[in-house]
Amino acid sequence: MFVTGRLAVAIAVGVVPLVLTGLAGYPPYLILGAWIALCIVLTALDVLLSPSPRSVAVSRRVPARVRLGEVTPISVALHNRGSRTLHALIRDAWQPTAGASRERHRLTVPPGERRRASFPLQPRRRGELVSEFVMIRSRGPLGLAGRQARHRVRDAIRVLPAFASRKHLPSRLARLRELDGNTSLQVRGQGTEFDSLREYVRGDDVRSIDWRATARAGTTMLRTWRPERDRHVVIMIDTGRTAAARVGDGTRVDASLEASLLLAALAARAGDHVHLLMFDRVVRARVTGVDGAALLPALTDAMAPVHARLVDTDWPSAFAAVRTLTTRPALIVVLTAQDAAESARGFLGALPDASRATSILVGSVTDDGIASLARQRGSREEVYLAAAAERTMRDAENVAEAIRRAGGEAIAADPEALPPRIADRYLELKAAGRL
Repeated sequence: MFVTGRLAVAIAVGVVPLVLTGLAGYPPYLILGAWIALCIVLTALDVLLSPSPRSVAVSRRVPARVRLGEVTPISVALHNRGSRTLHALIRDAWQPTAGASRERHRLTVPPGERRRASFPLQPRRRGELVSEFVMIRSRGPLGLAGRQARHRVRDAIRVLPAFASRKHLPSRLARLRELDGNTSLQVRGQGTEFDSLREYVRGDDVRSIDWRATARAGTTMLRTWRPERDRHVVIMIDTGRTAAARVGDGTRVDASLEASLLLAALAARAGDHVHLLMFDRVVRARVTGVDGAALLPALTDAMAPVHARLVDTDWPSAFAAVRTLTTRPALIVVLTAQDAAESARGFLGALPDASRATSILVGSVTDDGIASLARQRGSREEVYLAAAAERTMRDAENVAEAIRRAGGEAIAADPEALPPRIADRYLELKAAGRL
């Protein structure tokens, strides 16, 4: 059972007869005891007259998947199988990160009928959101008390990454169409494939003249080229302890997810094969052999429950796992946080073996606050903070230089700028015929 605020008000109203009868000479404790006894009797009567909440059938309607930060309506339906009208107060028990409203919903359900209440959710965390039960309170006719019951109705929603970087996708797709379709490459680069023939125009590369086609056509014909398709792009996301650091409104691993989704969408549209690996000491997520329209749903579904772990990443095992995804030359994009020489030793030691017959691009998420700290000199504390920031930036540059010496390319940017920069570098490799 439960009691409402009306019971407290009813007991407080007893002060009036207590004062009046006290002035008439009656013993106050008798009047107070009689009033409290009356309130108890009314409360018990109200509980007995309230419809049983256990005679209600409860069902919930929820979507299977939702994007992080989006408002998602869910609903709870009550079917009154009793013989009296149910005045219900409903609480849907979602975990706090689901972003459910704290308001309780009131429903009046006549006998034999069904009513539905809506509960908007706005998730604040990726992964599985679970609700185990729905709590229902049935209020009595006097409104002093009632009965409550807990109905076990288990449902789960998988919260996918927000993919806020998709706003950069239309402009990159336009550049890809220019590169791949409307304006084919005029100069043959390494790894490009034949596209079509056209007439020679002054200024074209004479090395691309097709002499056999020229003899047949009676005019100088030129070969045009386009980037090869069916290339392999392997995206490896570091989920070790360095990825757990907060940068901006999220963590480094969240920024890595945004960059990988933008690159995967672009590469899939370009006709390449995309593989995903999320790794620290073991494989946390793996997507391979999925192409076309099914790629992005498979990636987001695999990424959703994965969060950074407070362990050091085993880089030799990580690159060994990468080599199991494809045996062909590929572009390997490693999204990690290598900004300190001490913590990057294992990564740099394993990088040369991975760079054979492949192109390696290392993307790191940086914090804009470090650069702003390095520019402040207003007080003694700010000078010390600026010195520490300068040291951090210099260490990151040293690690980036070591990556370049090992045969890779390093890109460091803030969470907002990293996804488009990696996508632009992918397009540059396509245009140069290196992919």
